[in-house]
Amino acid sequence: MNDDDPAQLLAALRHEHRRLDEEIERLESEGEADSLELARLKKSKLRLKDEIALVSDENTPDIIA
Repeated sequence: MNDDDPAQLLAALRHEHRRLDEEIERLESEGEADSLELARLKKSKLRLKDEIALVSDENTPDIIA
């Protein structure tokens, strides 16, 4: 992956965010989820969300109306 390509970076970040979301849902549906593990996964997911927003904002041109 080329780190200079924001589209590829965003795609990778979004993919990881979806993967974490699916893993969290799976663990919660099993009913035997470790609360510490769930908290760690949710924190990672939030960190990814923030990074996605940051990269997206950096690559969106400012439009002066």
